[in-house]
Amino acid sequence: MATVFNILAVLVMVAVVIVLIRGLVNMMRGGSGMTSNKLMQTRVLLQFVALVLIMLAVYFTRK
Repeated sequence: MATVFNILAVLVMVAVVIVLIRGLVNMMRGGSGMTSNKLMQTRVLLQFVALVLIMLAVYFTRK
């Protein structure tokens, strides 16, 4: 079970990096502020999901 959470956590962390890069590119190109805001909200949500998955992996690894 811990392996599943580890894999999901890595996938979510990759998604965080992708959203972060998209946000940086949007800012460098002078894109819409609304788009930057949405990307930041998405990044924060994905970071929360990654943290929860990491904690679940640790929990199931200790059992």
